[in-house]
Amino acid sequence: MSLLRRVLVLPLCAGLALAVNDARAQESLSLERAVSLAAAQNETVLAAGARAEAAEARVARARAFFLPRLTVTGGYTRRPQETTRVVGGETVVVQRFNALRAGVSAQVQLFDARGIPLYQSAAREKEAAALNAVEARRQVAFQAATAFLSTLGQEQVAEAAQRRLDLARQSMEEAKARATAGLASTNDVTRAQLDVATAEATLADAIGQAATSRLELGYLLVAPVEGPLAQPETLLDEASRPVDAFKGLSQGALERRPDLLAARLRVEAQQAFAREPLARLFPAVSASAQYTLNNESGLAGRTGNGFLAVDLVWTLFDGGERYADRRDRLAQARALEWELAAGVRRVDVAVARAEVSLRTAQASLSRAQVAVDAARLNSEETSLLYRQGLAAALALSDAQVRQYEAEVTLAQARYSLGTALLELRAAVGLDPLGKEP
Repeated sequence: MSLLRRVLVLPLCAGLALAVNDARAQESLSLERAVSLAAAQNETVLAAGARAEAAEARVARARAFFLPRLTVTGGYTRRPQETTRVVGGETVVVQRFNALRAGVSAQVQLFDARGIPLYQSAAREKEAAALNAVEARRQVAFQAATAFLSTLGQEQVAEAAQRRLDLARQSMEEAKARATAGLASTNDVTRAQLDVATAEATLADAIGQAATSRLELGYLLVAPVEGPLAQPETLLDEASRPVDAFKGLSQGALERRPDLLAARLRVEAQQAFAREPLARLFPAVSASAQYTLNNESGLAGRTGNGFLAVDLVWTLFDGGERYADRRDRLAQARALEWELAAGVRRVDVAVARAEVSLRTAQASLSRAQVAVDAARLNSEETSLLYRQGLAAALALSDAQVRQYEAEVTLAQARYSLGTALLELRAAVGLDPLGKEP
């Protein structure tokens, strides 16, 4: 099994190591660039923008309710024979072989109370859709930033696994040398070989997870992530500040959050939509005019004719449909109000949770750094004692594993700190870079 694992794992590790070296030669991808790519190219953002455009078109359609309609028509008719009449001793063509006609008509809504609430509802929906597009871009940016930090963390775990493998190989060579010199038993060599095999498997798993994380990041960016990732020093430095320094961010969160602003506008849109059934109680008045021309004068002797009309439509009773529609729409408006109230209450909870996460991450990072320093020192001292024959191979193996675990914990704590700051910025309505969307 050990030989098979080496045959399969070592070429994989070597190939991935070469890929890492090639990647380092390329330009590094920064957090800011990743956020920008995701906000510009991700399909979720583009779809939200398209929905905003559709909402804007619906406003134009609602506005058209108040504008006149102008229609031009024309036609040609071919008949098998002409129709004539004798009028006053003259022959008049009533119907020609080739008949031409043209007409123009206009219609304007003089008064219809329904148009006002429908236009108000469409206008609010357009504003809400625009804010939803901003929120979609903000959320995708946070997903990209979180994936960026996660990928960095996974790659540092892979680097820690590589260091563990290097130490295990070094220990195996030392164990072989000591066993050959008769200073240690062959059991130390067997133990060292087991540690190398375990370290190889751990490294392969860590590299695989890092590669998977890169693929997910590339999916969010809609672009392959091939080069190295730059350390987000600005983000991590700010995340290291005392939590009390972020207290001011929560002020104005309700006015910054695009999702809450959009929710308010949707409530207003639904309330305006609920007023439309009441507008049906009023009569609707419209005016229309039409003028037609043809090449057949007919018995009247005129080739043109037209009219102007004013129409009034008043539905006195519609079976209760208008009141049923109003109850339906008012209930939906109340549901949106309750959802908005829940979202507003959630802001304070989200901010408080983010502050707790940030404080916990800061403490975890501090402890993890101390643990790494101690674990590395312990590994070095144990290795020195093993060379002197004062420590067992099991103690050396345990020290190397503890060093690896401490380095993994440090990598996770370092980027968990950045993720906690991202969580706080998301809660208060900022983008991943700390700016207002």
